[in-house]
Amino acid sequence: MPIHDWTRVSDGTFHDFHVAWVAEIRTALNDGLLPPGYYTQIVPAVDSDEPNVIVGGTRGLPSTRHTAEAEMDDYVLKRRTVVIRHTSGDRIVALVEIVSPGNKSSRHAIRSFVEKAVEALYRGFHLLIVDLFPPTPRDPFGLHAAIWGEFADDPYHLPAGEPLTLAAYSAGPRKRAHVEPTAVGRELLSMPLFLTPDEWVPVPLEATYRGAYRGVPQKWKQVLEASQTG
Repeated sequence: MPIHDWTRVSDGTFHDFHVAWVAEIRTALNDGLLPPGYYTQIVPAVDSDEPNVIVGGTRGLPSTRHTAEAEMDDYVLKRRTVVIRHTSGDRIVALVEIVSPGNKSSRHAIRSFVEKAVEALYRGFHLLIVDLFPPTPRDPFGLHAAIWGEFADDPYHLPAGEPLTLAAYSAGPRKRAHVEPTAVGRELLSMPLFLTPDEWVPVPLEATYRGAYRGVPQKWKQVLEASQTG
């Protein structure tokens, strides 16, 4: 299913879809994608200072068009998002964040999003960010560029005609970013969700997007699908 232009509908319409998509991702991960000992929950806050747990997962580097590395020190701060935990102490290992219009609605909102993403990575929480909204004057190079700019001096530039971004981050001592630029009208790729610095599972973004889209009201489907040709 092609990525829709969600700027064509109200923020509330995307929020409704967002809730369903997060639930689809949680179900897919809990239904066999995660190795034994891991589970996913949708929770309001991350309040654990525990480090990552090193078990299970797929080894090797995922194949994405853009990869970058940076080495930073760790510090402990807070993050509010969806979490993946390990059953040993229910420790947090990874976070999944689907960007909403509100995350780009103001300079404060963008700064808050970037700070929380950086905090998560410093704490050792691996991170997957799905950003289906184009850059704004407040994030002219996209959210990934703003996040990665906190780790390294090498700037990230959005490729021409690919304003949307899928970014998976490995939060080991050496931070790694695996980035896939994309655009409205393309199908979503599966993206890695790191469970340890070197082990990951693929998140089926296309299948879960399709599952969530089934529940979008017909009124808004007509607007979104008209935008594919209009």
